[in-house]
Amino acid sequence: MSGLDRITLTGLRANAHHGVFEHERRTGQVFVIDVDVHLDLAAAAASDDLDATIHYGELAEQVVAAVERDPVDLIETVAERVAQVVLLHPAAHSTTVTVHKPSAPITVPFADVSVTVHRGRDGR
Repeated sequence: MSGLDRITLTGLRANAHHGVFEHERRTGQVFVIDVDVHLDLAAAAASDDLDATIHYGELAEQVVAAVERDPVDLIETVAERVAQVVLLHPAAHSTTVTVHKPSAPITVPFADVSVTVHRGRDGR
């Protein structure tokens, strides 16, 4: 990722029904998503052309839609789903996605639970 530029979306909120417990799927909860997209922004900066970059407003909507889709058990799966949405954009070289589950069913006091994945066009 060295030498690449970055677009960052922080704190996207999605209401979804992911989790291994029945009450999580029934009631749902808020998931918070952070996305870093690694790309080359030189052409966009030189041309001042939105088509040479990724429209971050559209990407934000796509990410939230991906999180709110059909329920899964693991936030690891949600993070992978979001990474694949990001990599559909031809300008994206790689992405780092963090899925936060601040209302996770944990029996001790905590501030947050999150999973982070790093994905690139080569599958790593």
